[in-house]
Amino acid sequence: MPYFCGIDIGASAAKLIILDHQRQTVAKAVRRSGIDYPATARRCLDEALQAGGLAESQIQGSTATGYGRDNVAWACGKMTEIACHGKGAFDFYRRAMTVIDIGAQDSKVIHLDDHGFRTSFRMNRKCAAGTGAFLEEIAYRLDLPLADLNSLAERSTKESSLGSFCTVFAATEILEKIRAGEKIEDIVKGAFRSVVKRVLEMDTIDGMLVMTGGVAAYNPALVRLIEESFGAAVCVPPDPQFTGAFGAALFALEAAEKGPTRC
Repeated sequence: MPYFCGIDIGASAAKLIILDHQRQTVAKAVRRSGIDYPATARRCLDEALQAGGLAESQIQGSTATGYGRDNVAWACGKMTEIACHGKGAFDFYRRAMTVIDIGAQDSKVIHLDDHGFRTSFRMNRKCAAGTGAFLEEIAYRLDLPLADLNSLAERSTKESSLGSFCTVFAATEILEKIRAGEKIEDIVKGAFRSVVKRVLEMDTIDGMLVMTGGVAAYNPALVRLIEESFGAAVCVPPDPQFTGAFGAALFALEAAEKGPTRC
């Protein structure tokens, strides 16, 4: 039986998924991207192969995407994260949609028609505001694990608004709010709102609204703020952090269906 691999090396995390010929997930792996992308890619592949009980020779196609896609020597092909997140999201819902992916380094708004073809997309400016890096900085300033932010935001009863979108200025503003005695959970919810505002100003939505990526996976409170701000229900696919890797694996599978590929 042939198997197909997709790996999404983001600025923060590397995600890898292996599919069988029926598009079913056989194994997956995730770990911090670190500073050695080739080594991280190899560790992810080895981990997934072991979990699936597979040999590397059984992988008949592989595609790399994400920030570090040029550093995966064993991948047969490369695709942008715009293409892969759109591909992965459409495979779940198969209708016209707007996909929002809030990544560690950038945020993307992708428009797909009812055939899954991309009609347009927008990316945020080269700034950490509105990205996962902004939330990581907030967690650092508050001396909190990143994983604690969502539960804190859930407990907020009085959102503390941040006046600055800039990550550096927002960090200073947060210190002032702490000194003023504002509750940590209200500050965190304000930080979530700041991310949502930056996404809101990027583009409008058409069709179904879908969110992918690690921020959506681990922060349902932020997803609800997106729903509130856009006035539309948000659909989050299974394992949203793996959507880009899933789309990459689908590209590998479809390339193999067209004929043999050479890595």
